[in-house]
Amino acid sequence: MKKIAVFPGSFDPFTIGHEAIVKRALVMFDEIIIAVGANALKKSYFAVETRKQIISKVFKNEPRVRVDHYEGLTVDYCKKNNAGFLLRGLRTAADFEFERAIAQVNKVLAPDIESVFILTVPEHSHINSTIVKDIIRSGGDASKFIPASINIKDYKGDEDM
Repeated sequence: MKKIAVFPGSFDPFTIGHEAIVKRALVMFDEIIIAVGANALKKSYFAVETRKQIISKVFKNEPRVRVDHYEGLTVDYCKKNNAGFLLRGLRTAADFEFERAIAQVNKVLAPDIESVFILTVPEHSHINSTIVKDIIRSGGDASKFIPASINIKDYKGDEDM
């Protein structure tokens, strides 16, 4: 059976931390679907299609990575795509507590789907999308926090902030 993992997130924007999690997880899974989710609680800066295009560019030479988007429950998206694993990156203890609670609820909703957590490397633990988004929005140089294959000009805000 093919091991398929879904890596869900808003990825607003996609950072080197996200990229590193996917690259490290490729040794564990046959396919990883990076699923850009619509989060009603967050106001997006980049349109979903822009985020998908940017992420696709990062993994254009990796056939085992697919980029998609979804709305609704992540476990329902996993079932629809025959994914038995939910992949999440952890930077801090607070991330762990938040993700643990979600994973436990997901386990009740979908007992056959396992949550897999990968700790970020120490040099990425301070990077988060909110901070990177603020740097970009303010016209700063966020290139140290964005995958090298991305031109900073690709990160134009599509939404009104």
